[in-house]
Amino acid sequence: MNLNLFHDITFYALYAGLALTAFVAVERLIFYVMTNKKTAELEDALAPGAAAPAAGLLAANNVPAKVSRLLLDRLPKIKSRHDLEDASEEAYIEARLELNKNLWLLDTIVTASPLLGLLGTILGIIDTFTVLASSGISDPSGVSAGIGTALIATALGISVALTGLLFFNYFQNRVEFLSDRIKVLILRISETRQPA
Repeated sequence: MNLNLFHDITFYALYAGLALTAFVAVERLIFYVMTNKKTAELEDALAPGAAAPAAGLLAANNVPAKVSRLLLDRLPKIKSRHDLEDASEEAYIEARLELNKNLWLLDTIVTASPLLGLLGTILGIIDTFTVLASSGISDPSGVSAGIGTALIATALGISVALTGLLFFNYFQNRVEFLSDRIKVLILRISETRQPA
């Protein structure tokens, strides 16, 4: 059995996790900044006393515009307060789905990286003991190098997990913040039509 191959695969998986963390982080950062900006624009356009929102704001393909279109399209069909609550809840759920998109990847990386690092360390130490058993302690530097390489896997796994955890927690905060702003947006749209 080739333990070096498994040890290398562990390292490649950790590097892939780090690359995926970076990709998701950049994508979500851009998404949350743009969503916040577009939500603020629509909130201002729907503020009491403001002129009707520009058609371009509602025609855009972003979360606040989609939520607004969904709710505005359903408003003429709403007959009761219960219907309004259902439409508002549907719009809110749609927004939350978009806001939470891809965060499961970060959560998985945060959970799996330390375990992969530990696996890499165990495989490296097993390989080191195999070398020790076959050649004895005639080469202490080889044994030390093998253990050092094995411990790098643990350090890498913890580093990837910490990086992912920082982004995951920050993004969870952004999801809560933007969800609240979208609730305000939904309430402003709902105020345009208050059924009996």
